[in-house]
Amino acid sequence: MTQFKSDLLRLLSERGHIHQLTDGHGLDTLATTSIVTAYTGFDATASSLHIGNLASVMLLRRLQQAGHKPIALMGGGTTKIGDPSGKDETRKLLTTELINANITSIAQVFHRLLDFGADTNGGGPTDAIMVNNDDWLSELGYIDLLRSVGPHFTVNRMLAFDSVKTRLDREQPLTFLEFNYMILQAYDFRELALRHGCRLQLGGSDQWGNIVNGIELTRRMNAIELYGATTPLLTTADGAKMGKSVNGAVWLNEDSLPGYDFWQYWRNVDDRDVGRFLRLFTDLPLDEIARLEALAGSEINAAKVVLANEVTTLVRGPDAATAAQSTAAAAFAGGGIGQDLPTADVGPDGIGVIDALITLGFAASRGEAKRLVAGGGARVDGAAISDENHVIVLTGGEARLSSGKKKHGILRRA
Repeated sequence: MTQFKSDLLRLLSERGHIHQLTDGHGLDTLATTSIVTAYTGFDATASSLHIGNLASVMLLRRLQQAGHKPIALMGGGTTKIGDPSGKDETRKLLTTELINANITSIAQVFHRLLDFGADTNGGGPTDAIMVNNDDWLSELGYIDLLRSVGPHFTVNRMLAFDSVKTRLDREQPLTFLEFNYMILQAYDFRELALRHGCRLQLGGSDQWGNIVNGIELTRRMNAIELYGATTPLLTTADGAKMGKSVNGAVWLNEDSLPGYDFWQYWRNVDDRDVGRFLRLFTDLPLDEIARLEALAGSEINAAKVVLANEVTTLVRGPDAATAAQSTAAAAFAGGGIGQDLPTADVGPDGIGVIDALITLGFAASRGEAKRLVAGGGARVDGAAISDENHVIVLTGGEARLSSGKKKHGILRRA
């Protein structure tokens, strides 16, 4: 039983979205008495967000489901700087044209997951709106910014933030450009509070310091009380950071990752992650999720199919989910993954693709296996493997190894 009174914080808590709150009691009280406008920011460093970003998008979805107003902030301005949080090296600087193109591409996902109202401009009290911080950041005069905002930041405190401290502790360069990122993000929160009445910033746990900066800056400059909430840093059951697969990032946009591969990622998650991911990334009722995560043995695979279908439907649409499941059924002769297919156990360090092909009986010798790889006939979860030295490390419970179009086998975590 949650300790919160508001529908908003109860929903976030029950679904596993809450990691930290700056003032839980104050936010809970605010959310019971008024419509809360809240934002999450997304820099446009690529043409698509990936599933590591999906937790933050779902925060905005939950906010709207609880009767409040979400703001999706596109970082057209902050992308020009680059967020050093969690990064070991400086981001590549992008042109304004590429940043704008990325924002247009990224926006597709938000229009699937949030309701922007009939006229799509967020006119209703809980309709979502999308704004771009380049609208105000690029208009700032440098001297004016230093005079108005600079006095509220001390270098001592800035050096103590993890995003800075980690880079310096590793003796890796942190440019003065990046050092300014936290100031601009803090300014964003203040600007949204003044322009749109925004009272809450939502984000991943790595954004805690940036959120607190915005709260403090706005309190000092405008005496407005703001709030912050973070979601846990998402890792899989084996400790890997969520958002990557054996074949790279799991992108949300169709043109960045085929629908079947997106569906298959969720279908192959670790058994231990099924319940948690159903709560975080689907709208299924909690009692149904409890039933699904209680399934044992091979029956848990049915819950994974539900997870894959639900998430794919939300992010890509129902047609994409139907097509992906149909592709999976065709690939595995009408059954669930692993039905009547050869299997091989894989340890935590993975297995070389050559050894895997031989173990599953797809090649009689290493030479034959190498020729198969060289000819483009070896695929993991639909993605071709061209390097004969490739090591397949399972990020989920299972992966499909294919030889050509007709031979399929299952690599299963030992």
